[in-house]
Amino acid sequence: MELILKKDVENLGFADDLVSVKNGFGRNFLIPQGHAVLATPSAKKVLAETLKQRAFKEKKVVDAANKEAEKLNGLEVKITAKTGEGDKLFGSVTNGDLAEALEKEGVSIEKKYIIIAGGAIKRTGPYDATIRFHRDVVSNFTFEVIAEAKPESKSKAVAKPEVKEEVKVETQEADTTEEN
Repeated sequence: MELILKKDVENLGFADDLVSVKNGFGRNFLIPQGHAVLATPSAKKVLAETLKQRAFKEKKVVDAANKEAEKLNGLEVKITAKTGEGDKLFGSVTNGDLAEALEKEGVSIEKKYIIIAGGAIKRTGPYDATIRFHRDVVSNFTFEVIAEAKPESKSKAVAKPEVKEEVKVETQEADTTEEN
């Protein structure tokens, strides 16, 4: 069954693509959900005319996407996360966390367009991500996950000597009462 996609469908194609799918997938999912329409001869003619008109506008969009992709060159992003033993993370770092970190650096991209190699990150270290700015503009990006500083252990160490001093004071008072 030939269909014309109205929206981007992951692992199938982008909007205005002509795709061939199995009958059940097209009839039971894509068409009822509004993701596609049947590719009749008249629909194909309309699609061809639309693509001709959109070609000039598309060039501007691709140029803008290339400018956004150029912002990633030389950009170093370090995402801090809480860690447990060794380099294991509490929780994980996902494409949403990377999208927030890039937003802070001035590169705005939706998290659904970021694919981290291997899925969610559960350890510290350097990682690679693929970022899609446009169907024709895909960029590879390297970032690092680092451990968050642990100030809690210092405060516990300070609290322990204070407790020991109080114990010493009590024992000295007990010694003076015994001498009397």
